[in-house]
Amino acid sequence: MRAAAWFRAAAVVLLLFAVGHTYGFLAFRPDTAEGRAVWEAMNSVRFSAGSSTFSYGGFYKGFGLFISSLYLFGAWLAWTLGSMVRAGEMAARRIAWGCLCCSALELCFRCSSFRLGLRCCPRWRRCVL
Repeated sequence: MRAAAWFRAAAVVLLLFAVGHTYGFLAFRPDTAEGRAVWEAMNSVRFSAGSSTFSYGGFYKGFGLFISSLYLFGAWLAWTLGSMVRAGEMAARRIAWGCLCCSALELCFRCSSFRLGLRCCPRWRRCVL
């Protein structure tokens, strides 16, 4: 399989992640009474900063949409890199390696954030500990 096809496949996967992430965090409603209480508190408790008022639910929504926009940017970038590879531009390879390293680091952060521990990334564990 040629490099351009891999980039295009990655672009489609990232686009699916963006759609799934956006739908998932916007449609999420907790099942338990405790979860609903936290959800309601996040959306109803307001605090002031400067001349504006905010809620933690607003931050949750804002950061979620920010992450979705990063997925969309990644999809666009992968598609563009696929076009660059077809044109034979060597810069695409350097950018692709940077994206791969960034994705590997993101995987390690996710593994540690979702209580999987750092088992999936033993080298990362050595760097952190």
